[in-house]
Amino acid sequence: MSQPTVKRFEDVAMPHLDAVYRMARRLASSEAEAEDLVQETYTRALKGFGQFELREFGAKPWLFKILHNQFYTHAGRSRRQPTLLDDVDFDNFTAELDDAQLDDISADSFDWDSCDEELKHAMEELQPEYRTVLLLWALEDLSYKEIAEVCRCAVGTVMSRLYRARQLLGQKLSTYAQQRNLSTERFKR
Repeated sequence: MSQPTVKRFEDVAMPHLDAVYRMARRLASSEAEAEDLVQETYTRALKGFGQFELREFGAKPWLFKILHNQFYTHAGRSRRQPTLLDDVDFDNFTAELDDAQLDDISADSFDWDSCDEELKHAMEELQPEYRTVLLLWALEDLSYKEIAEVCRCAVGTVMSRLYRARQLLGQKLSTYAQQRNLSTERFKR
């Protein structure tokens, strides 16, 4: 690989290293596994950089897509994707589409390590496809379209997985919320 190509790769991909590691750490069961996932993600990205076209979304979704694929390959679940019908709660789906977005949480202002252990545990209990979509949306601030690209699924599937993830997380944390006098109305629908 030529020196200018490597330099361009560094300029395009390396600024996203922290975000890729954060996502890998949330998906992986250990710090070592997360580090391996990040290393494999960047190795594959460098190998495929010649075919990469810098589009409107930039390199971040592309790197997340590689990470996502690596994670599922390692977990022995490559290409495992529930159908849209498995994820949709038809009684409440349209209500979720009209619902106002949750307060924005940026990756820069969010400190996962300072989160309550109960919240961390509830997130880790979510199925990987729900956890991935929720983390990409809430922490990495990707759009539905970008998440669909990362996860190789339809935008509707992203929306339904996000809806289910929020519902499941709300159910898991209902006692936690009651103990702290927090409203859970948003998750009860």
